[in-house]
Amino acid sequence: MLRVAVVGSGPSGVYTAQALLNQSLVPEVRVHVLDRLPTPYGLVRYGVAPDHEKIKSLQNSLRAVLEDERVTFVGHVQIGGADGVPPARLAELYHAVVYCVGAAADRPLAVPGEELPGSCSATRFVSWYSAHPDSAPDDFALRARSAVVIGVGNVAVDVARILARGADELRATDVPRAALGALAGSRVREVHIVGRRGPSQARFTTKELRELGALPGARIVVDPAELTRDPAYAAPDGLPLPAVVRRNLEVLRGWAVRGEPAPSGAAHDPSEAAYGPSGAAYDGVRRIRLRFFLRPVELLERGGRVAGVRFARTVPDGAGGVRDTGTYEDIEAQLVLRAVGYRGVELPGLPFDPVRGTVPHAAGRVLRDGVPSPGEYVAGWIKRGPTGVIGSNRSCAKETVASLIEDAPLLARRPAADDPLAVLRAWGQRPVEWDGWLSIERAEEALGRSLGRGPVKIPDWSGLLAAARGEER
Repeated sequence: MLRVAVVGSGPSGVYTAQALLNQSLVPEVRVHVLDRLPTPYGLVRYGVAPDHEKIKSLQNSLRAVLEDERVTFVGHVQIGGADGVPPARLAELYHAVVYCVGAAADRPLAVPGEELPGSCSATRFVSWYSAHPDSAPDDFALRARSAVVIGVGNVAVDVARILARGADELRATDVPRAALGALAGSRVREVHIVGRRGPSQARFTTKELRELGALPGARIVVDPAELTRDPAYAAPDGLPLPAVVRRNLEVLRGWAVRGEPAPSGAAHDPSEAAYGPSGAAYDGVRRIRLRFFLRPVELLERGGRVAGVRFARTVPDGAGGVRDTGTYEDIEAQLVLRAVGYRGVELPGLPFDPVRGTVPHAAGRVLRDGVPSPGEYVAGWIKRGPTGVIGSNRSCAKETVASLIEDAPLLARRPAADDPLAVLRAWGQRPVEWDGWLSIERAEEALGRSLGRGPVKIPDWSGLLAAARGEER
C-alpha cells in the first residue's frame, strides 16, 4: 500500500488526491489530505465571491473526492513554522508528500503611501467577507464615498462588485454577520477599477465583466478616449485576437457608447457637494468606473489616512508594454484595494525560489540543490505560480501524480507510519477529521436559521474549533 500525504485541501490538493485515486498502476493507495484550517476546499470556500454560487458549487465535486473511503481529510494540522510539523518529519510518516499550499501573499504596489490606513490588499478584503478565520475584524473604511481598486483581473472585479452590490442582495449568501452589517452601512457610491495597461491586456473574463453591468442600482462608466488608446480596440475584425479579448472589447464598447464620460485629466472628488451630506448619490446609483492606462505612483494622505491615488498617464509603447507620458491624474478615494496578483510564501523546510515565488521542481518533483528529492512533490500555484483558473489545477495535478506514480516502486520501499494521525497527535497536533467538518457545517446551518438566512459562515478560529467538537456557543 502506498501512503501519500497531500498538504492543502483546495482545488489543487483535491485534484491531486483524485488523480491518485484514478491512476491504475498502483492499485492500493491511501491519501491523507492535510490542511492548516479545520475546513476543506481552500480558495473555493475562502476566495470565491459569495454571490458566485455556481463556482462555489464546485465544493460538491471536491466533497465527493474527500468522502472516498481511500481518502482521509485531516484539518487543523500545521506543517512548517514554529508550532508545526517540519517537512522532514512529515516525510517520515508517508511514502510521499505532495505540497499544494497555494500562493497566500499578495503583490505590493511598492509606491509611497501604500501602508496608509484605508489602503490594503484585495486579498485581505476577500478574506474578511469570506469569513477566513485569520481575518481580523475590520470595517474597511466602508464609510468612504469613493473606492479605488487597482488591478484589472477577476479579483478586482469581484471586490468592486461586492462594494457596489446592496447588502440585501448578499443576505441570501454565506457572508458572515459582521461583514454583512458593515456592507449594509456602506457609504461607498463610486468604485474605480484601474489598470496601467489597456483593455485588451486586462485579465478579467467576459463573464465576470458582464456581471458588473447586471448589478441593480449600479451604472458602468467607461471613457471612450481611454479605449481608443488601445491599438486592439479599433482593430479590424480579421485581426487575430484571443476570443476573450474580443468579447471584452465588445462589452466595453457597448458601455462606452451608452455611458457618461469618465473624468480625465484632473482630480475627481466625489465630495458632499456632489453627493450630499448623507454620502448617497442624488440619483441613488452607484457608479463603477473602468479606467485604463493609469499607473499608480503614490497614495495620497489626508488626516493620517489614504485620501486618493496619484496616477501617471501611460500609452502603449508599441512592444506590448506601456510608457509614461509625463502627465498625472489624482483620483480621490478613502478606500484603496490593490489586486495586482499573488505570490507564493516560503514553507520552512522546503526549498524556495524567492524570485518566482515557487518551489523549484521538475515535473512536480521537488528539487533540492537541483536534484529531485525522493518522496517530495508540489502541485498548484506553489508549483507553477498564480496562473490560470481553478480548472487549470487539474492538469497540473495530473502531471505531478504521473511523476509520483513513476517513482512508486522506489517510494514503496521507504518506511511509513501505520497510523500517521496518532503520530501527529503525539507531536502536539489536534486534527479535525471529516466528522468534525460535518459538525462545522451543521453549526453554520443552525447559525443561518437563527438569522433567517441560509448557512452563514463561522468567521473565527475559536468558533470553528468549538463547532468541530460539537460544542454550542
